[in-house]
Amino acid sequence: MRKRVPGFFGLRIYAFSAVLYYFLVMPFLLILTIKYSPKLRELGEFRSDNGTSISIRLGNSPGGTNVRVRPVTDSLGMPTDSLYPAGISDSLPVIDTIKGKEPTPPKPAITNTESQIGKAFSLLFNLLIISFVFGFVFNLPFKRYFYKKRKRKEITEKLHRFCRKYLLHVPLINAGILSLAFGITHGYMLYVLNLGNGFGDGLEKTLYVQFFWVSLLSSLLSVMFVFFWEKHRVHIRYIEHLYDENELQSRIFGKKTGKIRNGLLISSAMTTLLPLTIVMLYLFLSVTYLSELPDLNFSDEQKKILLGDYLIFSDGSLNTKFESIPGWLFYFNVVNSLLMIIGIYSGIMVAFLYIVFFVKWTTQDIVIPVSELLENIKNTGAGEINNFSIVRTNDEIGELTEGYNEMTRRIRDYVSNISQMTEAYSRFVPRQFLDFLGKNAFTDIKLGDQVQKEMTVLFTDIRSFTEISEHMTPKENFDFINYYLGYMEPVIRNNNGFIDKYIGDSIMALFGEYAEDAINAAIEMRIKLSQFNQVMSQFGKPTINSGIGIHTGSLMLGVVGGEGRMDGTVISDAVNLANRLEGLTKLYGSSIIISQDTLIRLNNPGLYNYRFLDLARVKGKKKSVYIFEILDGEPDDIRHLKMITKDLFAQGINHYNSKEFARAMQLFEEVYKTNNQDLAARLYIERCSDFIKFGVPEDWDGIDTYKDYGTRKTD
Repeated sequence: MRKRVPGFFGLRIYAFSAVLYYFLVMPFLLILTIKYSPKLRELGEFRSDNGTSISIRLGNSPGGTNVRVRPVTDSLGMPTDSLYPAGISDSLPVIDTIKGKEPTPPKPAITNTESQIGKAFSLLFNLLIISFVFGFVFNLPFKRYFYKKRKRKEITEKLHRFCRKYLLHVPLINAGILSLAFGITHGYMLYVLNLGNGFGDGLEKTLYVQFFWVSLLSSLLSVMFVFFWEKHRVHIRYIEHLYDENELQSRIFGKKTGKIRNGLLISSAMTTLLPLTIVMLYLFLSVTYLSELPDLNFSDEQKKILLGDYLIFSDGSLNTKFESIPGWLFYFNVVNSLLMIIGIYSGIMVAFLYIVFFVKWTTQDIVIPVSELLENIKNTGAGEINNFSIVRTNDEIGELTEGYNEMTRRIRDYVSNISQMTEAYSRFVPRQFLDFLGKNAFTDIKLGDQVQKEMTVLFTDIRSFTEISEHMTPKENFDFINYYLGYMEPVIRNNNGFIDKYIGDSIMALFGEYAEDAINAAIEMRIKLSQFNQVMSQFGKPTINSGIGIHTGSLMLGVVGGEGRMDGTVISDAVNLANRLEGLTKLYGSSIIISQDTLIRLNNPGLYNYRFLDLARVKGKKKSVYIFEILDGEPDDIRHLKMITKDLFAQGINHYNSKEFARAMQLFEEVYKTNNQDLAARLYIERCSDFIKFGVPEDWDGIDTYKDYGTRKTD
């Protein structure tokens, strides 16, 4: 069952990634500003050669504001040897001394670095807006598709084709659109760094470089966030609503196979290495190296506090200058400790954010496909072989799911083949045959299996087919028989019977429940024969007639033969009698003849039009059998004539059995005069004539004996 159609995420992922970028960048900028604020402030403090205060014009315009500051002094309160710290002179603002000296030429202000970072921020913001527009245009068809599908509205073929074509590329395309904004921005920043003309001081460039790396790392994480979020939704939420069942049973993500290990490594990197990297970066920014300190002489107490027992790195004298201290030594001041705390907590927050998302995506990418696979395996074990699992990943789970689908397909094909074979076997050995033997499958049948059961046997045969077949080729005979049997077989099957065997143009059928089923089948077979003859006449083929004999009795149904060749068959006197009754239809001119045993087993004999025919003894039977003719199988006109002469025919039989042959012949002649196609009446006329002419045998009991299929015994 397909899930509820989800909404398509596009701009919200863009917006979240942009917020994530600024969340990562802004704390770094704040920390850098706090860390280097003393140095930035010192860039605005200078002294004159004679120690008098100086005035600094903040800005390059003539109307810039003058600020009076004190000269820089050393730790003892004495003026230092230089006007300002080394390496700062190139970035000083315009200075006007109070003594009235001419101002020096203007130089770039300290706000230049802030201006360069601001330009980068402004450029990135504008590019993000543009990327949002491009992303909106690209994702709009997907949003429309899923909206219409969710609302069950009509979806155009063009829209469907577009979404099918690009859905699997959505993660890469969206990540690419966003990465363009970040890529152009960082390309611009590299260009500015390479030129180096926009920086008035080494500190300014240092801040810009650090901002570049922080921004590059943050943008990379934001782009990866977009890619993995979109990939998760495409695989888990979207694909089943765009691809059909056949496509979803195999991997639709290309030929390259992924690995669960790689996914877990990426998830670990995004949730563990990333936070550690951020924490390490914060720690790096929150220390002050001793080499960065000015070359000043400190008191012994100050050095002792600063270096403690690590004075071993100097020459052992407390008067050692700091220039002899290794540059990799560092110390933490109050501000550094504050920055370190902020950095650690920021790293923890970022780690928590990524853990929430990536752990969710990683677990769902594993749990959901595995859960679906387990559910389908259970259903398959319960016998449901038409289900399948959606291949949502391109890793080992996807490969396993694809293998499961292939397995179920083969099982389904195997079961289908077995079903087709069973159906084919049932055409040779009917399913009812198995049921009567109490077997569930053909493989359960073994030689000697048998069961005794009362059943109704139906025999039917085409009359004079030998003469008809002489005018046809063997192939025409074969096709003719198949065409005829194609009319008759469904009738027997639809009336709860099954065909035990075909004997040339003859059919032997068995009915296990009700005798009515056999009679109903016989009547319908006569109707189908009429339709068959109409078709034959249209094609200039000869028409045919048939007779049907029906008898009910106990029989043995079982498997006979040898180990190399077995066959299901029925052995009983009832079968032979039904066969003989079919032969009598030719003599009596009847379509359907049934025995007394069949008639008395009818639940409601009044549903059928029938008449008593005779008391006969057929070949192979010592006992005589009462036979009846079912008139419902005759053509309408013949049935009508036999019905209106039914009483006369019955009276004639009564006089015949009472040896009143003259009266009986008179009645049968009246019947035959009304219906000259009543062969039974003509048969009785011939018998009465013989008895009147030649006399009645002393042992005559009213029973005619037939030596073979309706031929009277004459000796």
